[in-house]
Amino acid sequence: MSEFWLISAPGDKENLQALERMNTVTSKSNLSYNTKFAIPDFKVGTLDSLVGLSDELGKLDTFAESLIKKMAQSVVEVMEDAEGKVQENLLANGVDLTSFVTHFEWDMAKYPAKQPLVGVVDTLAKQLAQIETDLKSRTAAYNTLKTNLENLEKKSMGNLFTRTLSDIVSKEDFVLDSEYLITLLVIVPKPSYAQWQKTYESLSDMVVPRSTKLIAEDKEGGLFTVTLFRKVIDDFKTKAKENKFTVREFYYDETEIEREREEMTRLLSDKKQQYQTSCVALKKGSSTFPDHKVKVTPLGNPDRPAAGHTDRERESEGEGEGPLLRWLKVNFSEAFIAWIHIKALRVFVESVLRYGLPVNFQAVLLQPHKKSATKRLREVLNSVFRHLDEVAAASVLDVGLWPRTRCGLQSGPPLHVGDTVTKRHSPDCCETYISQT
Repeated sequence: MSEFWLISAPGDKENLQALERMNTVTSKSNLSYNTKFAIPDFKVGTLDSLVGLSDELGKLDTFAESLIKKMAQSVVEVMEDAEGKVQENLLANGVDLTSFVTHFEWDMAKYPAKQPLVGVVDTLAKQLAQIETDLKSRTAAYNTLKTNLENLEKKSMGNLFTRTLSDIVSKEDFVLDSEYLITLLVIVPKPSYAQWQKTYESLSDMVVPRSTKLIAEDKEGGLFTVTLFRKVIDDFKTKAKENKFTVREFYYDETEIEREREEMTRLLSDKKQQYQTSCVALKKGSSTFPDHKVKVTPLGNPDRPAAGHTDRERESEGEGEGPLLRWLKVNFSEAFIAWIHIKALRVFVESVLRYGLPVNFQAVLLQPHKKSATKRLREVLNSVFRHLDEVAAASVLDVGLWPRTRCGLQSGPPLHVGDTVTKRHSPDCCETYISQT
């Protein structure tokens, strides 16, 4: 269980000193590991447009979270034979999700910061919408394949009354190509085997003597063959039913049996091709992943070397994967990356609305070391930033994979940015948890 808090404070000297105090206190008390969260300087536009973007980004945030959950669940379903490897296949740009979040750097090539904020948000929204559309079509095709295969497998696993007989019978069990004779299949309850052997020849006229043979059994009964003249079929079926023997409606058709076997083989092959057991985490970028160098600047520790690597430096072992799993992995990464960019945009927009113009704030990512430390960490934030407002210290945006957030609106005097009144969170309402299992 991992938890992240994303906060921002005005970037003036007083608040930068407050951030350093927060870092010192949390470090000494082993409460959290804190890193600067770099957000570009965007074109602000009007405050009215920012208020509209605030609502839109909230909805887009929820949509992205839901999409990521669906894609993760699809990976679990496709990798049903290797569930233990699911987590290593849920990556963002070739690294685990926690590393991507803590080493986040804005992708200027994909989401240029020089274009208006509305354009950046629109690009993200269209990207996620296209991924959702593709996900629906691909998972629908896969689910249809699974359903068809399951239906065929059920036929081969049922009892003698319902299961397919193509894998039980053989050509030698039947009299074929006869104008007058036909071989029927009869299901006889196990307690009635002796009765069947004594009576089957007399159930109707024109039954071939000694023509019965047991060819299959299950726990309830056995499947017997019997040969008779075609013109007494109806009479034989009636007499058999009276004696609690069941005639299976089956006529040997070699072409149909072969078609059914080929269909089963094809479906098994198609399903297997969607995921192969040799798959491993995608460790090297493709044309979908631009080279993405990540770095982190720990607060209060500028001498610590930045951790980073490019996709080209990662080993590639994904060639053995099926197309659906490969698509899921690539687009899960794309969706997660887009989601964290949405989080960054939300921090930017809310910070400008909260702190005003010109844009001057510092965003910080906090990773509590343990769940029991969150209460103390919140107390530290409230204490260090008491000079601002309780709201600024307590409002945290989650950046996890599976967050659960409870938020309400606080009543009281409004916060003004120019002439704009902004929404704000209650000081103690946000609790965010992230699960990567």
